[in-house]
Amino acid sequence: MLRSIDNPFIASLLQPISHRLEAIEIHNAEMARFFCRIIPSQCPFERDVRWFGRTLFHIPPLCKLNPFYQQLMELRFKALCYLADQCGEDIAIYCQ
Repeated sequence: MLRSIDNPFIASLLQPISHRLEAIEIHNAEMARFFCRIIPSQCPFERDVRWFGRTLFHIPPLCKLNPFYQQLMELRFKALCYLADQCGEDIAIYCQ
């Protein structure tokens, strides 16, 4: 749950969203594919900034600053498990 939020007021505002994300259950393949497509497997913001072949600086992954990071990763995992276990699909295309 929202362990990274120190301010109890902000945590209380975000908690209902966190609980809703945790409560989502995957019941069909279309919904599972949708979540696998929209939730990235890796942080999309991490990158090296290069100029003429030289690395100027590195932008670290910032996704863990998202207060819902853990819930989103759990939702993606539920969707992947549903596709693999219930539908028998190859989930390799979502794990790149």
